[in-house]
Amino acid sequence: MSKWEKWKEAQGNTRPWHMFDPSKKVEDIKIAEDRLSICKDCPEFIHLTSQCKKCLCVMTLKTQLQEAKCPLGKW
Repeated sequence: MSKWEKWKEAQGNTRPWHMFDPSKKVEDIKIAEDRLSICKDCPEFIHLTSQCKKCLCVMTLKTQLQEAKCPLGKW
């Protein structure tokens, strides 16, 4: 599998533009908070930019999407 294919797989089915669709967000903000807490404890989390080293997503946003998944399977 190429690096591009691995990166696309790590992205899952969520896309940045889903942030603009309220139906794509989690209904309970506690879920997003719990996910972000898990990310912040992960060695792959870049604290300066709030990004994941594996998928390069901004985790403060990705954790709010209901169909989003951690590329490492942590949530």
